Amino acid sequence: MRKERNNPHNCAVVRTVGYIGGKWKPIILIRLIGGSVRFGKLTVQMPDISRKILTMQLRELEEDGLIIRHSYSEKPPRVEYELSTLGKTLIPVLKAMFDWGVQMEDPLKRSSWNPVLTEDK
Repeated sequence: MRKERNNPHNCAVVRTVGYIGGKWKPIILIRLIGGSVRFGKLTVQMPDISRKILTMQLRELEEDGLIIRHSYSEKPPRVEYELSTLGKTLIPVLKAMFDWGVQMEDPLKRSSWNPVLTEDK
């Protein structure tokens, strides 16, 4: 039983990072907080990501149930992405990550930050 608890794959933080970790997924999720966004607009908002990687990351987020893909039969074809209900539950997590990142920019705030970590009993 003790071995299972110490298995890093059973850690909730590791599980969360598995869903939203990496360079692009948090940025994609943040871009979708305000509502649905077309694929083309994402490519403009994120110029450093290739279309291939963006497509791959969007597919993974969709497979994990965090975003919804809407495809419209128009000419030219239109595809939009939005946060799913499950994806919207990540908004507080992303906000906390943002706040932590802002805090880490300021050395005075960083030195005053004192987390208390407790070991499972």
